[in-house]
Amino acid sequence: MTAPGPSYPRPRGLLEGKTVVVTAAAGTGIGFATARRCAEEGARVLLSDVHERRLEAAADRMAAETGRRPTVVACDVTREADVQRLFEVAIKDLGAIDVLVNNAGLGGTANVVDMTDEQWARVLDVTLTGTFRCMRSALGLMIARKAGVIVNNASVLGWRAQAGQAHYAAAKAGVMALTRCAAMEAAPHGVRINAVSPSLAMHPFLSKVTTPAVLEELTSREAFGRAAEPWEVANVIAFLASDYATYMTGECVSVSSQHP
Repeated sequence: MTAPGPSYPRPRGLLEGKTVVVTAAAGTGIGFATARRCAEEGARVLLSDVHERRLEAAADRMAAETGRRPTVVACDVTREADVQRLFEVAIKDLGAIDVLVNNAGLGGTANVVDMTDEQWARVLDVTLTGTFRCMRSALGLMIARKAGVIVNNASVLGWRAQAGQAHYAAAKAGVMALTRCAAMEAAPHGVRINAVSPSLAMHPFLSKVTTPAVLEELTSREAFGRAAEPWEVANVIAFLASDYATYMTGECVSVSSQHP
């Protein structure tokens, strides 16, 4: 049985006056939903994505929905030069970065026995090492200011098992460990680092890369009988980025109704 879906919550000014950078923010998934939620909560937002055309379209949509067009920077998080440019533009346009949301990630389906080195390396490079690259650049800036928040997008697969997802699960477990360790290093400098770990957030791209049978099986595990809306994950990210979460760091918050 599917529980009734929730209504989109009204803004409460959680991020008033803050500046936020969101990676992988083009399209219709968690990244765009997070960028929109942050803008609605009062933040000035910079969107980044590897897909330039989709990035411009996302900025146009943000402008139409929030009344303010964000800065956009094309960035491939597997390229250090792109990451450096992202933060250079962010500082030039925003003045300082209060919040970084590391949303870039790459999935795929392959059993370990059939997985190639290239499949493994690509998922790890985007999902884990890309998160590391962006965190490294942001931390240098935030530690100097003795202020800042980083929120990483992990996954419940960092805790749970699913066939065909060894590379993605390993990468997301790595994001969790990276979050916890970096948080301990950053805490003395007034910088907080947390992660969200969604189970299943439905958007059109997911339905293109996942079979209906798998989506149906995953949905059946959810207590509400439905997948999360991307904005439901974005709400938790906005909370972690806000001053309502000032005593939280090194945490990996499950955004899930999934039972084992």
